[in-house]
Amino acid sequence: MALVAGLLAAASTGASAVTVQQSLAIDAAVSLSASSLDCTNNPGPHVTLSGMVLLGDVSTQLIFRNNVKGTHEHIETTTVDVVMALADGSITIPKQPVLGGVGGNPYIYVQFTDANGKAVSDEIFLGRCVQGLDASAAADLLVPSAATFSVTGDGCTNSPGPYITLTGEVSLSGVNAKIIFRNNVKGTHENVQESSVSIEIIPDGTTIQFAKQPVQGGVGGNPRVSIRFETGGAWSDEIYLGRCNQDL
Repeated sequence: MALVAGLLAAASTGASAVTVQQSLAIDAAVSLSASSLDCTNNPGPHVTLSGMVLLGDVSTQLIFRNNVKGTHEHIETTTVDVVMALADGSITIPKQPVLGGVGGNPYIYVQFTDANGKAVSDEIFLGRCVQGLDASAAADLLVPSAATFSVTGDGCTNSPGPYITLTGEVSLSGVNAKIIFRNNVKGTHENVQESSVSIEIIPDGTTIQFAKQPVQGGVGGNPRVSIRFETGGAWSDEIYLGRCNQDL
C-alpha cells in the first residue's frame, strides 16, 4: 500500500505542535464465532455471529540531526523508536443474527471484505447447519486507515536531547463479513445454489485514539527533527517536522 503524508502546522502558546497526517495500513486480527439453528427453515437457516477485532500497533521512528545532510560540517544523527499503541486496540463484534437464503442444509462459509465489498480474505468453511454448527473463523487483515499525529517539543536545549510528545488518532476504513450459503460444494456436477449476507465488522470511519507517548532525543542543542512510520512491514518516507525550538 502506498503511504501518503502531509504536514499541517498548528500554532499555540508556549510549546507549539506539528500535525502529521499519514495513510497507514493497520494490522487487524479478526476472530468470529458462528452458531446455527432452524436448519430446515425455508428460505434458510439462522446463523448467529459474534467476535472480536484486535488492532496492531504503529511503529514510529523519530530522527534527530544536528545539521543538514550535504554540508561540510559534522552531522550527528540519533533515532528513537517508539511503538504507538492504540488506546483501545480492540473492537467487539456484537451478536448478529443472519438468515440464509438457501433452503435445506447448506454449506456455510465466511469471507471478509472491505467497505466496498472487495474480498480481503479467502472463503473460510464454517460447516453445515444440521451438524450443529459451532465454528470459529480467524483472519489477519490490513485495514486502510487515515492517521493523524500531533508532535510537540519541549526542553530543546536539554542534554542529551529534547523531549518530544506524540499523540494521535486513526480513522479506520470499514471491514465486513460476508456469510455465504451453498446447497452443494463447488466443482460437483450437481446444481449449486448460493446466497450471501454481509454484516458490518468495523464501521467505516471508526476512530480510535493513540495513547500519549513521551520521547527523549539523543542529540543535544536544537536538532532538526523528522519522523517516519511503519505498519504491516512497510516504512513511510521521512517527514521533516522542523527545528525543535522553532517549530515544535
